[in-house]
Amino acid sequence: REMVSALVRRAVEAGGVPLVLWKDNQVLRDLFQVGSAAEVEKRMELMGKVERFQMEQVQAYIGMRGQNNSSEFANVAPDKMKAYQEKLFSHVHGKYRVSHTKWVVLRWPTPSMAQLAGSGTDRFEDFYFDVCLVDYKHMAEAVRPLVDLMKKTDRVRILGPGETDLSFSIKGINVVPCCGDRNIPDGECYSCPVKESVNGVIRYNARTIYQGVPFDDIRLEFKSGKIAAASSTNTEALNRILDTDAGSRYLGEFALGFNPMIEKPMCDILFDEKIAGSLHLAAGGSYDEASNGNKSAVHWDMVLIQTEKHGGGEVWFDGKLVRKNGLFVLPELEGLNPDRFAAATAAKRTC
Repeated sequence: REMVSALVRRAVEAGGVPLVLWKDNQVLRDLFQVGSAAEVEKRMELMGKVERFQMEQVQAYIGMRGQNNSSEFANVAPDKMKAYQEKLFSHVHGKYRVSHTKWVVLRWPTPSMAQLAGSGTDRFEDFYFDVCLVDYKHMAEAVRPLVDLMKKTDRVRILGPGETDLSFSIKGINVVPCCGDRNIPDGECYSCPVKESVNGVIRYNARTIYQGVPFDDIRLEFKSGKIAAASSTNTEALNRILDTDAGSRYLGEFALGFNPMIEKPMCDILFDEKIAGSLHLAAGGSYDEASNGNKSAVHWDMVLIQTEKHGGGEVWFDGKLVRKNGLFVLPELEGLNPDRFAAATAAKRTC
């Protein structure tokens, strides 16, 4: 509440007209599940229209979440969650906010987040601010060679850990560095696989929570771009989400993560997709900034960590080894490795 009040005051000081939309997950849960599926769909459609109208009146959006229970929606019926995803979230955010406003999304530290991270609350708060307040200006400089390389790349191959062996093309797809402009915390560079170019197997080693449901050990097998087989600790729910619409079994994003302060997953995708030495691929719709033409109400980021501690692995671009066991091996990219990043930013502070 204090942070929201501070943002309201700063917006007014800057000459803006602040609007606040405050949501509570326990109330949202009831909105999602009370009544028949048809009633919930009608409710989500109305809420989507109202929130879309509000979004269309603003030029900038700050989204801040501080949840007390990441599984609040776990028991909501799948068809009702689908109505929320399609009629409200995708309608407001996927189809409008992302492409038509200046925006940034962040979390606010809570005891629930600390618990998911396996940390005490006070220590987690210190970690949170360390992670969120890295030197993004330096990060933006260090990532330029990676952006240039990815723009010239056709074939990507991901090897390991375990049976993971996935290949695809990113030729002709834009490359977007993310260094504190849209997410807090940040630290990734993304593009998108050419829609029907993906073949092979990937087995993710970071837990993911989607629509309140936890998933471990997700294994996806691709044939000509489409997820032909999928399994996990919750295979039924996994396939139900992947069957949401015509685009949800295709990929909509490929990214490499490199926030030097994030070393392990904590079941919050805003943090986990930035883990140094990780990569993520999103099932579902692509972003307009790096689009392969795939459209879906789903955009589900799944994270693979390739550091030695998590089993290792390699990333290859056009037959050239780019990253091994989570560390960039090309000289021009080594500035993104945690030790080099820390040394460079420390040197700047002492100048």
